[in-house]
Parts: sequence; C-alpha cells; structure tokens
Amino acid sequence: MNEIWILGATGRTGRAVADRLAADGATPVLVGRDPARLRALAETLPGTAQVVPAGSVDEAAALARDAAPAVVVNTIGPFTRTAPTVVAAGTHYVDLANDLPAVTALLDRHDAAVAAGRCLVTGGGFGVVGTESALRRLCADRPTPARVRVDAVPMVHSDPGPIGPTLAATIVDGFTAGGRRYEKGRLVRTRLGSDPARLLLPDGSTVGTTGMPSGELVAAHRASGAPEVVSASSMVPSGTASRAILPMVAALLSRPVIARAARGALARARGSGRPPARRYTWARARAWWPDGSSREVWLRAGEAMAFTAAITATVAARLAAGEGRPGAYTPGALFGPELAIAAGGEFLLGADGAVADPARDASPTS
Repeated sequence: MNEIWILGATGRTGRAVADRLAADGATPVLVGRDPARLRALAETLPGTAQVVPAGSVDEAAALARDAAPAVVVNTIGPFTRTAPTVVAAGTHYVDLANDLPAVTALLDRHDAAVAAGRCLVTGGGFGVVGTESALRRLCADRPTPARVRVDAVPMVHSDPGPIGPTLAATIVDGFTAGGRRYEKGRLVRTRLGSDPARLLLPDGSTVGTTGMPSGELVAAHRASGAPEVVSASSMVPSGTASRAILPMVAALLSRPVIARAARGALARARGSGRPPARRYTWARARAWWPDGSSREVWLRAGEAMAFTAAITATVAARLAAGEGRPGAYTPGALFGPELAIAAGGEFLLGADGAVADPARDASPTS
C-alpha cells in the first residue's frame, strides 16, 4: 500500500507533518493512543485522513507490520527505544532523532537495510538537516577539509502547551551524554560546555553557541570526511557561569532515576507563549582546508518546528513515491542539500563563499 503512517500523530510535530502531507494531496494515516483526539485531528485536515488507534509503540509496530504501509513516520521518542521496534515492522522509515546514540544506531543499520531493500531515514528535524545541508553545499566539488564546525540556531515558537516527552527526552539525553567532538577522525569525549563561540548572523545580530553532542555531529563528520569536527547549538547555555555548571548537571542526569524524573518534569512543563528571540532559524557550516583557506555557508529558514515538519513530510512523500534507495541515511545524505530548499530554506554565503573575518567565531562568549 502507498500509505504514510504517522506515529504520535496528535503531538505537535505529528500534527504538523499530517497537515503538510494532507495539504500536498496525500492521505496520512494518524496513529496514536487516543481515538477521540485522532478523530478530532482528522477533521481539521484538508482532504481525508485515516485513524488507527494504538495503545503503545509495540502495538503500532505490529499493526504496521500487518498493514504494510509504504512509509512509517516515527515522532515518538526517545528514539533509542522506539526506533528498533518500529523499524522491525518492515516498512520504509523516517524519524526525527537528533541525539547522537539514536542517529548513530539507525545509520549503523545500513547494510541490513540494503539487504532488506528498505530505506531508513533518521535525523528528519531541523538540526541535522539544516547543518548537514549547509555543509554539503559548502563542500561540494571541494577537497576534504581539515576542520569543520556546524552551528544550529533555531527559532522556535513557544506554544502554551506542554513541551512533550519527545523533546524532553532529547534535551535530557543530550546533557547526559556529555561533550563529544571528532579529533583525528575519532569520536572523543570532551567537557560538556566546550567549544563556545559568538556568531555574527547574516542579519547583523549575534548569538552564542556551545558544543552539543547531537546527531548533527555524526552527520557533519559523514558529510565532510573531515578529521576534526565540532557541532554546536544556541540551545545550550553559552555564558561562562552557565558552562561551568554543565558538567555537574550531566553528572546528576547520568543517574537513571534522576534522568527519568527530569524527562517527566520537562515533558510536563508548559511553554510560555512568548514571542521568539529572533526572526529566522539559522544553520551555519564552516570549513577550513589544509592550504589555509576557509568558507562558510548559512541556511535561513522560518520557525524551526515548521521547517522540521516540512522536511519530514517531504522525505516521507518521496519515499512513498519510490524515490529513495535501500540503506540507512540522514535526509541530506539521501536527497542532497536541495531538500532544505524544497522544505522552505534558503542558502546564503559571502562573495565567492569567502569568510571576511576568519577569527570572528573563535572568541568564547562571556
């Protein structure tokens, strides 16, 4: 069947993906625990949508195995736990993972996916797609760089509703993992809060970013082949005092009982509804080559969660149309940087891609 199932359809991202697919003429299948909420969502979508109640991820995967849809979109985290179950259903697969363990584990299934003739896509959110797309655009037709840094600067509307378990798990698990970067081609542990920088955005404003051990890191390493890779985000505190306590926070969250409590509390926390701090979402990739040259590319997009939904819906629709290929990929590795444009992004770069001030992102924030 050519159906696209959305697991967790009544969540914020699931709703947005369903709306995008329905607006593009597809008939999404809404999967979730609450039949009433699923039906209410279906009534708000353009066109028609089917509803499949499932009380758990295991039940949803079993139903998908029997129904054999073309694609299953998984919006239910933590993805280290849900992805193996859903992938076992035997369909093409897309998820929104951005934590390093989940993205790495899915990409490690490449050979098995090739043998099974299935396409598995992880990292469907803004962070991985934005930074990797900018980096692939930057490195196209260039030799392998010596060093790479990618920075994600999302603009997110803070809805008054709860944050939800998926985002909560991503945040808590990211802090639990501690710092990471690539050195001499190997993933190594670093101090959480390392690699701070102050970036000058293309709109003239500035923002601080700090190293984050996310799926963006492994995507950037695979996309560039650079032996030295850093990924950073504006969502990690970048001030000196804040960075000083990050290792202590990570140590506390390494205790399973505390981590579970933190995930639950954060999932129940409600957004303030305040206007976002900036107008655009930004992703930046910068590379340095052995000859001393360097270049950077920026990707500009709208609200980060809307961009994420557009990416995920676009990937799912393309897989349903037979445009994928067997294996396990990030969206940018499968469809190239033009995927970001199809989802509403825009690439920006300086004259000839040159960086006017090579030291401008080298100073720590204060």
